[in-house]
Amino acid sequence: MLVALGVLAPVASLIWLALGADYAHWQHLMRHVLPDAALNTALLLAGVGALTLVVGTGCAWLVSAHDFPGRRWLHWALLLPLAMPAYIVAFAYLDLLHPIGPVQGALRWLLGYSSPREWRLPDLRSMGGAIFVLGFVLYPYVYMTARAMFMTQPAHLMEAARTLGESRFGAFWRVALPMARPALAVGLSLALLETLNDIGASEFLGVNTLTVAVYTTWITRTDLAGAAQIACAMLLAVVALVWMERHGRRHQRYGSAQRMRAIQAERLHGAAAWAATAFTALPVLIGFVAPAAYLAWETAKRLRLGQGLSSGLWASLGNTLTLAFGVTVIAVIAGLIVAWATRQGVSTRPPSRWQARVTTLGYAVPGTVLAIGLLTPALAVDAGLAQLFHLPGLPLMSLGAVLVVACTIRFLVIPVGGIESGLQRIPSTLEQASRLLGETPLGTLARVHLPLLRPAIAASALLVFVDAMKELPATLLLRPANFDTLATWLYAEAARGTYEEGAVAALLIVIAGLLPVVLLARTQLGTPAKPVNHYRP
Repeated sequence: MLVALGVLAPVASLIWLALGADYAHWQHLMRHVLPDAALNTALLLAGVGALTLVVGTGCAWLVSAHDFPGRRWLHWALLLPLAMPAYIVAFAYLDLLHPIGPVQGALRWLLGYSSPREWRLPDLRSMGGAIFVLGFVLYPYVYMTARAMFMTQPAHLMEAARTLGESRFGAFWRVALPMARPALAVGLSLALLETLNDIGASEFLGVNTLTVAVYTTWITRTDLAGAAQIACAMLLAVVALVWMERHGRRHQRYGSAQRMRAIQAERLHGAAAWAATAFTALPVLIGFVAPAAYLAWETAKRLRLGQGLSSGLWASLGNTLTLAFGVTVIAVIAGLIVAWATRQGVSTRPPSRWQARVTTLGYAVPGTVLAIGLLTPALAVDAGLAQLFHLPGLPLMSLGAVLVVACTIRFLVIPVGGIESGLQRIPSTLEQASRLLGETPLGTLARVHLPLLRPAIAASALLVFVDAMKELPATLLLRPANFDTLATWLYAEAARGTYEEGAVAALLIVIAGLLPVVLLARTQLGTPAKPVNHYRP
């Protein structure tokens, strides 16, 4: 109950702050801020949603149902863009695709032009550029869920469609794709929630979304009430996305326990095989290989010139690790409490279902919204502590405690889900035997559950740690004075246009982000099915 109330507190505080503002605030926002920001957000969500659906679903179907050159590597490499936060990819492409950058320079040389005035690519700082960057970073959410669904679909349904005269594409369109709709809804909603949470890529690329409007209204105009009102509009968008996900899988049901034969990969030949390779390799090149190679090159160039790493960057690295460690410890403990307390048989009066669901809502709330919602209660608690213990300033804010709480609320869904999955694999007979032998519930947790939950806890802790390292919106708004993480350091360097120093911070974040991607590739995707040659009429 306490964890659920802690998650709800920022939302309640945000609504209270927004409703407390006068009518003039709402009138100004409705005339001058919300129309443009809401339209840009809607266009961005529509474009990113379409791109992630096409790329993620297409790649998932190709590697699940077909065999072609490179498939064995590409089936897990397609997850690599998850290691690249969108603001890092935008940071890299702003330099790579600059009018006087390496890509456009090489293209002009090939086409026989001598300067950007004669020929140049469309400006990346645009709505199209933002859709391009975010789409090729976030498509793995759709790819993961769609591939998991395609791998478990029974093969006899596809074979029946082919027997009735459908082509390969027709069988996919009329049989496989409708069955995968629940998985696509889940993956798409995750991608769109990440798009709504993004602030770095959108601001770098000049797109004024609701998230950017919240940040500029609070920081630039020092208008907290106006920022809260815009954040409430973002909450409506979050509710719409969550409803879309629930609606998309409202008819999802588990089938019978009978084991069905999975779809076998069909070998492609000639141009079709190489086209499949190109289609599945392109997202990896755009979403990971090109920006990662750029960051590695810029970092190596800086080190080769003997410039080394500045003291500020080392301090940012230490702050990042400290913040991520604190968030991980608190989130895993809270997740263990929620998952264990809601397990059947642990308590005579287990918490109701809504309490467990509320604890995982933080991930759906953008970091900027959480930051504004936490600010007012945090300032009130800080004032009380300062008066009670005669402390100077704002003790909680200056120690970074509020930032830790915000990141914990946002990423609590990871340990809750991971530990719940681990508990489901533990037979109830083990804890029943422990209780019959006189052990208390806490003793059963310590001596039975925790040893068996080590893999689930370790995996959850890794995911939380890396996500906390990459978090930008909440960190920008709630960090103490003179406290930089790698993400905020990169943000500041990009704002100043000093890409060399920012590339080092970005590369460190990417290296850390590769760890959960490797974990996902090993545990979620499995081994591709062996190809078979089907009879061709």
